[in-house]
Amino acid sequence: MEKSQLIEPFDWKRIWLSEELPVTFLFEVAFRSTLMYLLIVLTLRITGKRGVKQLSLFELTIILSLGSAAGDATFYNDVALLHVLVVFGVVILLYLGFNRLTERSPLAERWLEGHSSCIIEEGIINMEAFNKENLTFQELFGEMRQQHIAHLGQVRKLYLEATGEISVFFYEEEEVRPGMPIFPEVLSKPVEAISEAGNYACNRCGLCQQHVPGESHTCINCQNQLWLKACSAKRIT
Repeated sequence: MEKSQLIEPFDWKRIWLSEELPVTFLFEVAFRSTLMYLLIVLTLRITGKRGVKQLSLFELTIILSLGSAAGDATFYNDVALLHVLVVFGVVILLYLGFNRLTERSPLAERWLEGHSSCIIEEGIINMEAFNKENLTFQELFGEMRQQHIAHLGQVRKLYLEATGEISVFFYEEEEVRPGMPIFPEVLSKPVEAISEAGNYACNRCGLCQQHVPGESHTCINCQNQLWLKACSAKRIT
């Protein structure tokens, strides 16, 4: 006879406790919950701000931690509800504990929740700050294009917030300077050898320099040797 045919509906011992596992297994459930919670926090911290995006680190951790526990308990007959309640209790206690820790310890708050970083300043990418973030140029420029930004010369400051969002402060129209264009079709065609004199932007950090025709030129800011024709367009909202 198959196991499914031996199951007695509304067997309260089976519903609340496992028929095959002792009550002391609840301590292992608590240990597993703690370990999984910490692993999820560590994973989200490593993956960076873009993985969090709007939700706080702890809110997203709760969703991931409790989602599986709640889902499995709805249709797996061998998942005891008391085990799930322990998971919920442990995760919530950890959530409250970490929130209290971040309130009392600025160091813990910075490590767990991150902090704002100035990625672009005066139309130039701060490569030191950029390299510390788990962020690609494609992601950064994609977010900027959604803000109707055509080139870096329109941007006075750009911050990557702890939530993963970007905050942009623009130059006034008369203050806009030449900058690196961020349109995909332009970014894909950098040049090394300058064929005509003009203002060129480093395709890595965005620093603009006047160049004369020559074999190659090196960016004085990041030592890159690929260039894009600088753009001076005003920002259109």
